[in-house]
Amino acid sequence: MSEESDSLRTSPSAASLSENELPAPPEPPGYVCTLSEELVTKAREELQEKPEWRLRDVQALRDMVRKEYPNLSTSLDDAFLLRFLRARKFDYDRALQLLINYHSCRRSWPEVFNNLKPSALKDVLASGFLTVLPHTDPRGCHILCIRPDRWIPSNYPITENIRAIYLTLEKLIQSEETQDGFPIRIKAVHVVNEPRIFKGIFAIIKPFLKEKIANRFFLHGSDLNSLHTNLPRSILPKEYGGTAGELDITAWNAVLLASEEDFVREFCPPDPACDNILGQALLPEGVTSDAQCDDSMRAVKSQLYSCY
Repeated sequence: MSEESDSLRTSPSAASLSENELPAPPEPPGYVCTLSEELVTKAREELQEKPEWRLRDVQALRDMVRKEYPNLSTSLDDAFLLRFLRARKFDYDRALQLLINYHSCRRSWPEVFNNLKPSALKDVLASGFLTVLPHTDPRGCHILCIRPDRWIPSNYPITENIRAIYLTLEKLIQSEETQDGFPIRIKAVHVVNEPRIFKGIFAIIKPFLKEKIANRFFLHGSDLNSLHTNLPRSILPKEYGGTAGELDITAWNAVLLASEEDFVREFCPPDPACDNILGQALLPEGVTSDAQCDDSMRAVKSQLYSCY
């Protein structure tokens, strides 16, 4: 008998294994760093990310998830878990809590997260409500351009805008270069042509914001020169006094629509039974009923943005 046949004969087949002898699930795909040397240095200085310890840290977080939340339906890929470690400067406990918050938000707001895919948001994308500018700012940050005046309430509910924003952020953080976290960190919010009432509302809520967050909001009114002191004209479209040509929404829409399969895999497969398991995994100790879970839903929704 050939050597190959001997090997086949002596190796147990999957069908002959008992339930206790089933093969272990495949390991998540390994991480390959795509950061430039400059960004590796920046990550070391700002996020306490040490390349020589990176995979050890990821494995530590993976072990914590498996031990403390064994029923949590989440990706355990190196690159995915690394997002949460970076967002919390490699503090294992805080990274784990961020991961739980992330899934809690997704489960608690089904009207936003269920069936979240680009093809389900074609009306929002076609309206021009949001897009990502083709050029990054001098720090390498992507610029998300949101134009509320493009939303016509009679066309679709406001939750569709929120879904489109979330979808865009998810796509942006697939690139390591955008990952200070989402884990994502908002470096600045620039508001132009805001009505007077907006300034009044912001003045009321500003004292309740963390100082670090409040200082990242810039209200420019109609003064585009003020905007240009923060964002150079060379990266802005003509509509905002820039020299980068007219605002084009088609390129970013094409990027999102080309990612349809990724979003279907991530947001569209839930089995009801799995969802129940996920729900129980995220409930506080001693809480078992859906009614009790619903009591905290408003709080979870209010944390949607602060989670990230």
